[in-house]
Amino acid sequence: MIAALMPTYNRADLAFERGEGARLWTEDGRRFLDFGSGIATSSVGHAHPHLVKTIAEQAAKVMHVSNLYRVPQAERLAARHVAASFADSVFFCNSGAEANEGMIKAMRKTMAETGRGERFRFITFEGAFHGRTLATLAATGNAKYLEGFGPKVDGFDQVPFGNMNAVRDAVGPATAGVIIEPVQGEGGVRPAELRFLRELRAMCDEYGLLLGLDEVQIGMGRSGKLWAHQWAGIEPDVMSAAKGIGGGFPLGAILAKEHVAKHLKPGTHGTTYGGNPLACAAGNAVLDIILAPGFLDQVDRVARHLWRALLALKERNSDLVEDIRGAGLLLGIKLRDGVLNTDFQAAAVAEGLLTVAAGQNVLRLAPPLIITEAEADEAVDLLGRALGRLRAAAATPQAAAQ
Repeated sequence: MIAALMPTYNRADLAFERGEGARLWTEDGRRFLDFGSGIATSSVGHAHPHLVKTIAEQAAKVMHVSNLYRVPQAERLAARHVAASFADSVFFCNSGAEANEGMIKAMRKTMAETGRGERFRFITFEGAFHGRTLATLAATGNAKYLEGFGPKVDGFDQVPFGNMNAVRDAVGPATAGVIIEPVQGEGGVRPAELRFLRELRAMCDEYGLLLGLDEVQIGMGRSGKLWAHQWAGIEPDVMSAAKGIGGGFPLGAILAKEHVAKHLKPGTHGTTYGGNPLACAAGNAVLDIILAPGFLDQVDRVARHLWRALLALKERNSDLVEDIRGAGLLLGIKLRDGVLNTDFQAAAVAEGLLTVAAGQNVLRLAPPLIITEAEADEAVDLLGRALGRLRAAAATPQAAAQ
């Protein structure tokens, strides 16, 4: 008999009752160090006093009015994002998939409104993940995710990640632009080389194409800068954001330059919940925290400390760990053949550490941005113990059942 809650996830048997900072407690009192943060979403940790207070105060006033009326909280949040980024205008929605869907529409609409309606195709990349809607699944291109959902939405041409020759070869008369994650999260925590991002920007300028960046997972401070593309010194034409921008409250956004944003006129795009007073109050509280003096410097400092500690962990466990990869506080541990990331994830849970599996047999670390160096060291120690469990299980197969 099917469960009341539709079984679209293989859920771990963990039910969390409360959280504080980078810690979570289950209903039966077990404590965990959270280095998954709801898949890079609880950016300022659990139960952050400023975020909690802001949400409670706004909820007691008004939560939702619809976009038929002005929403001062959204106006303020948009102005703050514009001031802190490349963008001239912002559209708020509810999730990363919605933000990517809206970004695709904005890029196509820009081409149509500027006399280039035949340009509707996008170059995307192998290993990408852009969401679960039909269009974003097509942009993702993963055959497993597409299976059983009918004809794939047309308009997406996938090329190898990081291969500039393949990108140029894929450009044709119907190409509208390029969509890329500066760091692929689901695809195995693979960062694009900064040079590659610069070359994409230059190529788009050369051919009159649009550059769209998906910063749903790596954005909002996770790289050590507010937006990951800032490390490359480039600006996109349009960008999707979500996850960390609401600190755990559902919030997504499309950030765009005027030459793109101006084409999303009344009637071309919309949302019922997106940008409501409660979500935008949460978004403003998150910005208060992340834009505070020294916060991003601290993220960068702790991230570099964690990176060095993981490299040392790899050296001590080279029989199990092949590589350390990623950027900022989105890092991955690539395991050797025969060592499964799901087994590593389970071993980490047994030691009291929460992580997230990713593609290419990688274990993903995406802790809250408020972690300390001490918590980073604790996580690496727990990972070392988890690797010890894997090694013992491999040496004594019956140990795996104990």
